[in-house]
Amino acid sequence: MKLVHALVVGEGNKDLIVLHGFLGMGDNWKTHAKNWASQGWRVHLIDQRNHGRSFWSTAFGYQEMAEDLLNYLTVNHLKQATLMGHSMGGKVAMLFACLYPEKVNQLIVADIAPKSYPPHHQSILNGLASLDFEIIKSRKEADEQLALHVKEIPTRQFLLKNIYRVTPDQLGLRLNIDVLKNASDHIGASLEKQHSFKGKTLFLKGALSGYIETHDELLLKHHFPLAQLVTIPQAGHWLHAENPKAFAAAINNWW
Repeated sequence: MKLVHALVVGEGNKDLIVLHGFLGMGDNWKTHAKNWASQGWRVHLIDQRNHGRSFWSTAFGYQEMAEDLLNYLTVNHLKQATLMGHSMGGKVAMLFACLYPEKVNQLIVADIAPKSYPPHHQSILNGLASLDFEIIKSRKEADEQLALHVKEIPTRQFLLKNIYRVTPDQLGLRLNIDVLKNASDHIGASLEKQHSFKGKTLFLKGALSGYIETHDELLLKHHFPLAQLVTIPQAGHWLHAENPKAFAAAINNWW
């Protein structure tokens, strides 16, 4: 059994597991984690398979990622935790809560619905796949190459966090791009109709994001009868980074 990598922040007696989005990593959440740790949480920032410092595998889908999380809880003797996921991580969190409700104290889902989404990452994936680290020797060069595919500077800055030094002279990508570039269909998959979680659930959506639409609220209630939906103002899909104060306040007012 391979275990996902996690950074644990805080020594509280309440466990909070955070699952990042597609092409992200647990490190993206360190600032929030420090704040939650100060409130008495022990925060587990998970790197999901094929991301961050976790293992690579050709098997990649929500079932596999939910099993990774179950293994993590089991090995670390966590009987129950609060579960938070953003985007892809939110889909993992939703499925896990439905499959293993006894393991989930409460559920927080950031800017994703339990519906299917069409593939929409291909230009980003093509850009990452085009990075040849036999030629590229600096982050600046990587940014210039990525800019041919990804025009938005904040998006590129987010993606470039995945670059690291394999050796002092060799850059590399923490993402398993060979697998992830073909994963769009898996990432967009919906929750199956029979799945439901009857525990306390919070959905957060960015006011400027189209990932959760008004007509999705009935779907949220179908799968998560106790779901509450809160809109984060002045924020798009990366709501936790674009308006971190409002994001944190919405959660603090809920749990």
